[in-house]
Amino acid sequence: MKVLIAGGAGFIGSTIASACLDAGITPVILDNLSTGRAEFAADRIFYQGDIADRRLIDRIFAEHPDIEAAVHCAALIVVPDSVAHPLSYYRENVGKSVEFVDALVGNGCDRLLFSSSAAIYQPGEDFAVDESSPVAATSPYGRSKAMVEQVLQDSARAYPLHVISLRYFNPVGADPKMRTGLQLARPTHVLGKMIEAARTGSTFQLTGADWPTRDGSGIRDYVHVWDLARAHVEALRRFDTILPTEHGERYQVINLGTGDGTTVRELLAAFHAVLGRPIPTAVSDRRPGDSAGTYTRSERARQLLGWEPTLSLRDGIRHSLQWDELRDQVLGGDADPHLLPVGATGR
Repeated sequence: MKVLIAGGAGFIGSTIASACLDAGITPVILDNLSTGRAEFAADRIFYQGDIADRRLIDRIFAEHPDIEAAVHCAALIVVPDSVAHPLSYYRENVGKSVEFVDALVGNGCDRLLFSSSAAIYQPGEDFAVDESSPVAATSPYGRSKAMVEQVLQDSARAYPLHVISLRYFNPVGADPKMRTGLQLARPTHVLGKMIEAARTGSTFQLTGADWPTRDGSGIRDYVHVWDLARAHVEALRRFDTILPTEHGERYQVINLGTGDGTTVRELLAAFHAVLGRPIPTAVSDRRPGDSAGTYTRSERARQLLGWEPTLSLRDGIRHSLQWDELRDQVLGGDADPHLLPVGATGR
């Protein structure tokens, strides 16, 4: 089996590609390297370019007519940046996704896995959600994901296209074999900020301590990136079972999380335990676009994919720390790419 992975040189996309290779699935990587890394595509079939470049995508399918499915991981993902630069997020995440899907349909690719996000949900009173929970994103990033889901649902009704939207919760960790990990030296997510504080001696900012949670800090569902990658492999293997052509059903959504809600203070305690020492911490204001957070209560991933998480939060912290030690050797320790590149980024 051969699959096209858009954004396949980014953090999540490259991990999906590794899981595919381990499972005997050949990934074809498309990434413009605006935040993705060429090192993550080494020894893999790789095309450098944008998801909105129709000529390039036509060429990929001409050279690989045996591609059976596509995985769409290309997106801008930083919530505060989306608040500051909403047009960039709608252009990159929504506009270019429309062009990409049009190219897939035009080339006869009728199976698509979409990297969506739990950021689209409106949390319930207990912060738990399932696939039927209301959609009410609090940031342009989250709204861009919800918009693309609507585009895909409408497209699946109109064209010979079958779509599974995988709604990620909060990825942590790295490939346990340390082939890939978070490519950014200055991360924007909470665990990355903790690691940065541990490495540099800076103070970790706990953003928001007045949420209506059990300890006032935000609550999240931290799922190991390798478990996420395994879920994609299972979705690719079971695509025609999940969306059988003869039944006419063409669109499905699946939450990918652990089912455990962990507050930021609880994550910090787990980080201290794995690190073996505390890091300096201060409480600061909420970030623009933040929400209290969610965790999944869904059983759909287990029922449809036969998938359950196998790696713990502490595994994710440990693998993240291990990758942080290796990152500069693998990637050269260069400066971060700009947070708002032109073109689709690798997740």
